[in-house]
Amino acid sequence: MFETLKNFLVDELQVDADKITLEAELSNDLGVNSIELADLVMLCEDKLGIEIADEDISKFITVGDVVNYLEAHK
Repeated sequence: MFETLKNFLVDELQVDADKITLEAELSNDLGVNSIELADLVMLCEDKLGIEIADEDISKFITVGDVVNYLEAHK
């Protein structure tokens, strides 16, 4: 799931692949803003066939947070 999310970040949001680790913070380390986060959520929902609750998005601080969520809800 990490590699899938990493590909989404690189391909769709043009995040530098070398900066993407499980510990990297989406906003502070990778520069993902709220609109890009919403795009990432929609992409994950579309590509992975899951639904991400709006209240859960605020818990996505690090790449690892997103990976753990996706793995638990796939």
